[in-house]
Amino acid sequence: MEINYTAVLPEIILSIAGILLMLLIPFTPESKQTRLGYLALAGFVLAFVSVLLQWGQTDLTFFNMVFQDNFGQFSRSLFLFAGSVICVISMHYLERDRFLKAEYFSLLLFATMGMCLMATSADLVMTFLGIEILSIASYVLAGYRLGESKSTESAMKYFILGAFSTAFLLYGIAFIYGVTGSTQYLGIAEAISGLQSYPAILLLGVGLVFVGFGFKSALAPFHVWTPDVYEGAPIPITAYLAVASKAAAIVTFLRILYQVVPDLSWNWQQLLWISAVLTMAVGNLAALTQSNIKRMLAYSSIAHAGYLLVGLAAHNLMGAQGVLFYLLAYSFMTLGAFTVIQLVGRKDEEFIEIKDYAGVGYRYPFLGLSLSVFMISMAGIPLTAGFTGKLFLFAAAIEREMYGLVIIAVIASAIGVYYYLRVLVFMYMREAESETPSFALTLTARVVIVIMLLGTLYLGIFPGTMLSIVSEAASF
Repeated sequence: MEINYTAVLPEIILSIAGILLMLLIPFTPESKQTRLGYLALAGFVLAFVSVLLQWGQTDLTFFNMVFQDNFGQFSRSLFLFAGSVICVISMHYLERDRFLKAEYFSLLLFATMGMCLMATSADLVMTFLGIEILSIASYVLAGYRLGESKSTESAMKYFILGAFSTAFLLYGIAFIYGVTGSTQYLGIAEAISGLQSYPAILLLGVGLVFVGFGFKSALAPFHVWTPDVYEGAPIPITAYLAVASKAAAIVTFLRILYQVVPDLSWNWQQLLWISAVLTMAVGNLAALTQSNIKRMLAYSSIAHAGYLLVGLAAHNLMGAQGVLFYLLAYSFMTLGAFTVIQLVGRKDEEFIEIKDYAGVGYRYPFLGLSLSVFMISMAGIPLTAGFTGKLFLFAAAIEREMYGLVIIAVIASAIGVYYYLRVLVFMYMREAESETPSFALTLTARVVIVIMLLGTLYLGIFPGTMLSIVSEAASF
């Protein structure tokens, strides 16, 4: 059987860059190790170029374990884009807070490689391998702020609960294999289509797989780790978990549901319906009471996962397109918001309470305006990417006549407007209680924020081009 190395070229590039970086660390003075981040960035860029060159190619290779299709290329592009942004903002963060350890960038490369494996996997064993590569790197990155009790605590919680979720996922894979006799996506789908009735153990297996991906996606009721981990992790890693890790779990779960178990759609649609309602309710209601902006965005990310479930539950082409489009829109506005939060937070993340943003809109007009746009987009206000993304997700559910779910989603989104706009109220309508030290806005930070702003506004005002791209990507 043909082995197509081109199909896994992005993963090869990321692995080589990560290994090379680790080999260079002993020969690099600690004070200059942050500069090795440029090597990591080069790895992300080269991998991204290799993905673009594969657009339009279709193949099933490596003994039917790896897909080469537009869905995988779009997902990889999203992960590499997020990884590149995190790499750029991390260099300033590590220098400012004196975490001068280049292993950080290696872990970032390996985590992204795991995500890429998940998105292109055509076998549950390969999927599990990708998840574990991502998870192990993420556990370490979440606790990277050595000496900080919250960071250590968050890493331990993430690790322990992640181990439990992995056990559920493995049991689910075992049950599915026991019924179908295969771990390959196409083999499982073929076996299920030939069944006259669906054994309870098969449904249980699918349910356990849902638990595993529910943990990675921070879906209710598997979300309990999210606020503590997001609060304790370094701000760039919080952004990475909120965007890239969540996107990896969602797109992999989408492929499994739509390609592997479409015949069981009636069963898993009910499960997703219930989880979507719980996730949107828990995320939005809990975010209302948060005073820490990182915890607020943690619960906000839970709510956004609920909106994505609306598209997944629709089980139609528009739903798949809406999920991919919303993940991209969510990436722009969330990465932009966390970049601003990192700058305002200063060294050691001293200013991450919402009250610390009092007067920021006047002291730093560019940051205030930028964060306002990102918050407005998250709230789903028209002419922003958040509004357009939600519109497509809800339209997909309406096409399947899921009117009750859409009504609940609209109400949940309306609740979210309050806590997003509360940040704007502090920035422009409250005076600072104490004088906070000023800081210099670096060129790289300006560039990142401008790119995120342009992406957020472009997807909200001119979504046509990206819609045509996600239409190609969503056609499995």
